[in-house]
Amino acid sequence: MRQELIERRLPWLILTVGVYLVISVTSALGILNDYHMINIITIGISIILGVSLNLINGFTGQFSLGHAGFMAVGAYTGAILTMKFGFPFPATLLCGGLAAAVVGLVIGLPTLRLRGDYLAIATLGFGEILRVLFINWSYVGGAGGMVVTQRYTNFHWVYAMTVLTIIVIRNWLQSAHGRACVAIREDEIAASSMGINTTLYKVAAFILGSFFAGVAGVLYAHAYYIVTPASFGFLKSVEILIIVVLGGMGSISGSVLAAIAITLVSVIFTPWPYLRMILYSLALIIVMVYRPGGLMGVKEIQLPALSLKKKEGQQVGTP
Repeated sequence: MRQELIERRLPWLILTVGVYLVISVTSALGILNDYHMINIITIGISIILGVSLNLINGFTGQFSLGHAGFMAVGAYTGAILTMKFGFPFPATLLCGGLAAAVVGLVIGLPTLRLRGDYLAIATLGFGEILRVLFINWSYVGGAGGMVVTQRYTNFHWVYAMTVLTIIVIRNWLQSAHGRACVAIREDEIAASSMGINTTLYKVAAFILGSFFAGVAGVLYAHAYYIVTPASFGFLKSVEILIIVVLGGMGSISGSVLAAIAITLVSVIFTPWPYLRMILYSLALIIVMVYRPGGLMGVKEIQLPALSLKKKEGQQVGTP
């Protein structure tokens, strides 16, 4: 059993290490310049946001429109801790995630008793409340934002946090807790009748998703030097939601692919922002017509397992 598990996970380990080495080496050799690296960092942050929101919207069946608010909490918490209190960056990542998780708990307890459009409106209102609070909070620069002079975010941190996010959420979904969340998505009434505490698991998924949104916010704040309330408005929440819907509500692989695709489209069409929004709209229309479940639906990319068993009559180390 253990050998089969290793055989299934070894290809993913090789792929993960291989991607890291390729990007690191090409960056060190100057093949990838600073512009390329900041776009790769943006892709990593988008993956964290997309996968964490997919846990809430895709796997648990809720409809949150306030993910940018949790990202804002993490970003401002991280900026305050590093710039005003001199916290080390690893501790700042943890604190930013925990701050967003606490806010997620406070928001989740009363709002997750709602369903559908009512939950979407409640979480949207929460995000706007946070944005207005930061606009009127002079301690963090108000509407002008807060300048972050130390750029701690680099490819290594973003890659590590991206991989950690995927591993934690994937393991959560494969546990009994994750199966309870999926049961709630499929039929909340049936799940409740089977003894599943639906409110508990919805709040738990909300907190976990909020935590990683806060981590993404900390990475964002220390990558772009300035944190402004305008960066975490309604359109940012919609952009994260597009990643989830386009990739597939119920597929981690889909969120990863959609985050990469949307970020690349944004970079290519930066000089034409209106054309970028038109492409977003057309992509969503086409997906909803031809692939209502998203590009991946509820499926995941599967790599072929590597066999570690010795052939019959062959000794280890012989050709």
